[in-house]
Amino acid sequence: MTVGIVLVSHSPAVAGSVADLAAELAGPSVAIRAAGGTDDGRFGTSIELISAAVRSADSGDGVCVIMDMGSSVLTSKTLVEDLEDEADAPVVRLADAPFAEGAVAAAVLASTGQDLDAVVASAEHAWSMRKL
Repeated sequence: MTVGIVLVSHSPAVAGSVADLAAELAGPSVAIRAAGGTDDGRFGTSIELISAAVRSADSGDGVCVIMDMGSSVLTSKTLVEDLEDEADAPVVRLADAPFAEGAVAAAVLASTGQDLDAVVASAEHAWSMRKL
């Protein structure tokens, strides 16, 4: 089992493309799911899509959620609050990370079998990747 990754973007294309990039670098052992756009494919966010992606990515080791901006953060926070009321809910942590770099860092570290705390820390550390 490995930590799952969910990428939440306002754009289905952006979420899917970043998920493809991270999956290519991490390999098949990591469940990486895109949750982009609304239920009907428009720009925006959907708590239902995020919830389904989290449940699909969860293998029992937890799920790291990385959001692009604005309402994707608010919707993901709402989902985490909703999951607190469920006895068998997946363990979910939100990462304050750059979207593409954080996704790659999290996915690659998850592929090594590290725990949820380490995967989230890796995603968040990606902010420093661009500093010289």
